[in-house]
Amino acid sequence: MDTVEKIKKQIADNSIVLYMKGSPKLPMCGFSARTAEAVLQCGVPFAFVDVIANPDIRAELPKYANWPTFPQLWVKGELIGGCDIVTEMFAKGELKPLLESAGGETAQ
Repeated sequence: MDTVEKIKKQIADNSIVLYMKGSPKLPMCGFSARTAEAVLQCGVPFAFVDVIANPDIRAELPKYANWPTFPQLWVKGELIGGCDIVTEMFAKGELKPLLESAGGETAQ
């Protein structure tokens, strides 16, 4: 399976997936830390992919998503955005209902 197919499968198999640097418990950059914390605060299970441990995904996902940076939060197959968008949605109370409606799953 090539990298783009792997990305498509991860997005299809997980209703909520966060592509980030590191893991939610051990983020490797401040943007990933803030994004993961916002998602964790919603209390909805989600999958994550560490793009540092997966350099092929780190290289290909920005092209596939047409979004140049990490983290990237995907919900029900749609790119929601990165740190600024996710933390703003959290602050406005918009993130939790979105994640709850997606019925998050844990994978990885």
